[in-house]
Parts: sequence; structure tokens; C-alpha cells
Amino acid sequence: MKFHPCIDQCTKEGSHCEGCGRSHQEIAGTKQIVQAAVQFIRQQDYENPDEFVAAIAKSILKKLQKPA
Repeated sequence: MKFHPCIDQCTKEGSHCEGCGRSHQEIAGTKQIVQAAVQFIRQQDYENPDEFVAAIAKSILKKLQKPA
């Protein structure tokens, strides 16, 4: 499955957003991940959240390259 980002044309009817095509369940899960990351960044009081986000993205991609 290919990820499709939000295009700010959200709909709540049916099982999928008509704007991005993602399921409402996937969108809710993504929101939870983002909210958890924001909360963690705020708890740590990072002065450079952009570097933290970049490091996390790099780490996630590296782990995805390893067999499950």
C-alpha cells in the first residue's frame, strides 16, 4: 500500500477519507503517533525539535530495512 498524505480536503463519511483516500482508522492511528511525538518533544523541552524529528525518521527507515 502506498501512503497518501492529507491534502486538506478531509471527509468523515464512509470508511475512507475522500480527500487522501486513507481509512479513518489509519488517519486516527497517524494522529496518535504525531500527538505522542509532540508530547515527548514538549516533555523533553528540546530546543531543536526539527533535528529530533529528522533523527527519528532516519531511525524508523533504518529499522524498516531490516527483516521483520
